[in-house]
This record gives sequence, structure tokens and C-alpha cells, in this order.
Amino acid sequence: MTTNENENENVHAGLTLVIGGRGKTGRRVVERLRERGDAVRVGSRTGEPAFDWDDPAGWPAALEGVERVYVTFQPDLSVPGAPDLIGALASAAVAAGVRRLVLLSGRGEEAAVLCEERLKVPGAEWTVVRASWFDQNFDESFFLDSVRAGEIALPVADAVEPFVDTGDIADVVVATLTDDRHVGRTYELSGPRLLSLADVADELSKATGREIAYVPVSPEDYRAVLRENGLPEELVDLFTVILDGRNAHLVDGVREVLGRAPKDFADYARETAATGVWDV
Repeated sequence: MTTNENENENVHAGLTLVIGGRGKTGRRVVERLRERGDAVRVGSRTGEPAFDWDDPAGWPAALEGVERVYVTFQPDLSVPGAPDLIGALASAAVAAGVRRLVLLSGRGEEAAVLCEERLKVPGAEWTVVRASWFDQNFDESFFLDSVRAGEIALPVADAVEPFVDTGDIADVVVATLTDDRHVGRTYELSGPRLLSLADVADELSKATGREIAYVPVSPEDYRAVLRENGLPEELVDLFTVILDGRNAHLVDGVREVLGRAPKDFADYARETAATGVWDV
């Protein structure tokens, strides 16, 4: 065997594919794995090799030499067809020699549970991480423009949610990818307290030093907003379902896996405001 062949084997030893490796949790998982010195392949449409949920023919190249896969699915596991794609990926991964699969799922989503079950193909060492709403939805996703505009409008009335930080999710995911003690486990993650959207707006106001309000809107009005922004209208149903009280309690997955408390939303808001992302 040549020197180059040996080097190539070392590069692929313990290789982790992070699907959605440029997303909110995936990007942080990539960073943490690389800090550990682990080899990482970023799974995205622009990756080398590319990974695209809509192009299963390209999956074998993305899975080649991979030992572990962190699985995230866009836009959400509740969309039609997601279970079939998750099952197909899991089967393809095991056939390619992948040992471990970790799936990012959502708390309280019945449709996501079906995806979880489809992940558990024979031969896979699986772990499921069910997360509450992300803190980072307010600076990296849906609600960034709303926060900058000073008004968060959602069809969820007085619902409460234990928002969780994506840094905590990434830490849990890395632990489940790299520690055999988490095989076959399902962990639910939340932040340390329940917050209404009015509470969120209050914390953001304190962090930014300007008034940010929460304005409840009807599902019909919000569908129109989603259409205008090119987002799936089904997100309205997802918002109203998972914020109907089913997740209005704290869970202890972060402490169970990491041995520490999760980050509070107020800390997230203060640290994020300091970056200037919400400046107007």
C-alpha cells in the first residue's frame, strides 16, 4: 500500500457526515467535531461530494467511507414524504458501512415519530434527539427580520415553549455520535424555563435596548405571510400543533447527556445582541 493510500485511510477513519452541515445545528456540530480532531464531511447541496435529499442517486458518494451520520431534514420531518426519505437514507447508510445514525427530531410532533422509527433499520446504532424550538430562530432564521422590525407576529396566542439553544443541541449531538452509552436512546431537550412569545419579546427588548413586541395573529393571516416569503404554508399547522400545550413542560435531556444545565434564553439574547445582528 502506498503512502497516499495510507493517508487516505487515515482521513476517512471515523469520518462523520453531517447532513445540513451549514444549518443552525449542523454548523455547530461540524465545528465541535473538528475541534476534537475528528474528520468531518459537510453534507449539503454544495458539498464535495454533494448531498441532496431530492437526489438519492448521489447519496452513495456522500456516504462513502463514513462511520457516523448526523441526520437533519429540511424543512421539517412533518412534511409529506419525509419518513420514506429517512428510511431510505438509513438503509443506504447501513449498506455503505455506516455504524451510527443520530437524528434531530422535534418534540411533540407525531409525524416526526414515524421518521424516528424509519431511522431504526437493522444494523444501525441509532440515537434520537428531540429538540424544542431553537433560540436561534430569532437571529438565524424565521424571526430575524421580525426582531429587527420590532414586532414578532405568530398565530400562537399565549402558548409557552421551553426554547433551547442550538449550542446545547450540538453538544448533545456530538456526545451521542461519539459515545457508545447513548446508542438506542431518545433524548428530549429543552431550555431551563417556559416562555411565552410575550416573554421572549420582553427578553429581546432588554437585550437590545429597544422595544420589541409580540403580536398574535390569525392562522389565515400568517398563511399569507408565509406565502409572501416563499415558505410552506404547512408551517402554520406545525406552529399551532406543537404550541398547543403539549410541550409546555421542561425536560432534562441536556443535563442527562452533558451533566450541566441548558443555556437560558436571556443569556442567548444578551450574547446575540452583542454581535449586532439585531441592530437597525
